[in-house]
Amino acid sequence: MVEKRWTYQKLPGTTEEQQAIDSLAQAINVNSFLATLLWQRNITEFDAAKSFFRPQLSQLHDPNLMKDMDRAVERLSRAIDKGEKILIYGDYDVDGTTSVALFYGYLKTFYPNLEFYIPDRYKEGYGVQRPGIGYAAEKGFSLIVTLDCGIKSVELIAEAKSLGIDFIICDHHRPGEVLPDAVAVLDPKREDCPYPFKELTGCGVGFKLLQAYNQYHQLPVEPLFEYLDLLAISIAADIVPITGENRILAHYGLKRLNAAPRTGLQALIKAASLKPPLDITNVVFGLSPRINAAGRIKHAYDAVNLLLSEDEHEAEEFARIINVHNTDRRQFDTRITQEALEMIDRDHLLKSAKSTVLFKNDWNKGVVGIVASRCIEQYYRPTIILTESNEKAAGSARSVPGFDVYEAIEACSDLLEQFGGHMYAAGLTLKVENVPAFQQRFEEVVSRKIQVEHLKPLVEVDMKLPLSAISEKFHAIISQMGPFGPENMTPVFVAEQVHLYGTPRILKEKHLKMDIRQQGSPIFSCIGFGMAHFYERLLDGRPFDLCYQIEINEFQGKRSLQLQIKDIKF
Repeated sequence: MVEKRWTYQKLPGTTEEQQAIDSLAQAINVNSFLATLLWQRNITEFDAAKSFFRPQLSQLHDPNLMKDMDRAVERLSRAIDKGEKILIYGDYDVDGTTSVALFYGYLKTFYPNLEFYIPDRYKEGYGVQRPGIGYAAEKGFSLIVTLDCGIKSVELIAEAKSLGIDFIICDHHRPGEVLPDAVAVLDPKREDCPYPFKELTGCGVGFKLLQAYNQYHQLPVEPLFEYLDLLAISIAADIVPITGENRILAHYGLKRLNAAPRTGLQALIKAASLKPPLDITNVVFGLSPRINAAGRIKHAYDAVNLLLSEDEHEAEEFARIINVHNTDRRQFDTRITQEALEMIDRDHLLKSAKSTVLFKNDWNKGVVGIVASRCIEQYYRPTIILTESNEKAAGSARSVPGFDVYEAIEACSDLLEQFGGHMYAAGLTLKVENVPAFQQRFEEVVSRKIQVEHLKPLVEVDMKLPLSAISEKFHAIISQMGPFGPENMTPVFVAEQVHLYGTPRILKEKHLKMDIRQQGSPIFSCIGFGMAHFYERLLDGRPFDLCYQIEINEFQGKRSLQLQIKDIKF
């Protein structure tokens, strides 16, 4: 088992910093541990703490701050006024399908002359493609609104323009050097875009366009806010920072998801056997894989139809179909992961490399991103899994904390046909004959840029916390710091010199269950998923340092505090 690296968040280093924490603790009536957690999140005064614990929709930025928003609203308004046919064009992943369901679902409540289109992952591939433009031209669409794609489709959008089709692009991926010649290009990551929050999802950018449209036409905002459950799912699934505007949107989206989810999501929650209240983790591991599975195994239309469904029986049928897709996806994922790991194990050069790039022509394209993540669990380094699709090698990249895989791929762009994505996840297409050269170049780039510490699994620790400081009230306040996710993670603590209380147990041959105490503390029950490998060393009775999170365990109707083990050091 690879030893994990613990890194600690910054702690107050000056008298002034400590005084700021002490005065915050007094102002909001919390202890210094909790005030330090807030200080680490740049919350240093009463008003900032108030808006952090009680986010308000009124704190959302004015959508008109986004570059090209005026042009987008004007073109959308003109299309609606003149009764033009509008095509809502999305991607096949969770962000894309929730974007389409939100944008199409909302517009459809007052404008009938629109359709949605999602490319087939296998026949067309990611983003704006020729078949979609052909469909729009054939059916007489004069405006296409792209969601979660389009920022790099320069040539195809120029082709569409020559056919008399206008584009409004709503994207959040990094633009290339040239922007498409669209009526409006909405993307907060544009270098010339002054929008203050850069980390919206594709669904978030689409939402901002509708928000601006509403403002322009002085429409009530409440009907649009009914779609925030979809937006929360896109934020959770796309692994964007849950700070700033995303945190407000996720907070209210989760509220809606728990209080009054739309019919399709209600059916999916039931099919996934999830128990409310749902949080970001439930969405990431319970709902997202199922929504994604539609586009991975068959077609993402199944996911959009589920999200738009208003009939209970119809929604239950769509949820059942998607659940079947998810079961199939798991089987592909398990088999291909095993094959991928065997390929690495057999090749001593691959085993000792700083990156993983694997290609096999018969792997299922729909699960290569998941397989890349699984390989990282075993071989902790930037990973790309490729398969053959439409006579090209196509696949997904995943990275490790601190390493920009998009930049590394960009350094190999002369070998690629197409690529796009983020720091930690990207997609790419290349000629099959270029795969060996790409493997070699990517390894060279990664070897040159990656730091030794990036190749060790990282556990980010907020602070050392004695077990005696833990109480139900302490946990209740931490819970209010959610929704948790990137850049606002669930707090992680370390307790030093901890002793076993009684004998540890192994559950289902891989999980660790034990009771512990620290000098002067109560006894706490702990669970460590996949941590049975610590069992033998614990038996010698020596004290150890425990890295953990605090949670509530519900069992047979009883609630109790429990520590979830993140790591152990002896």
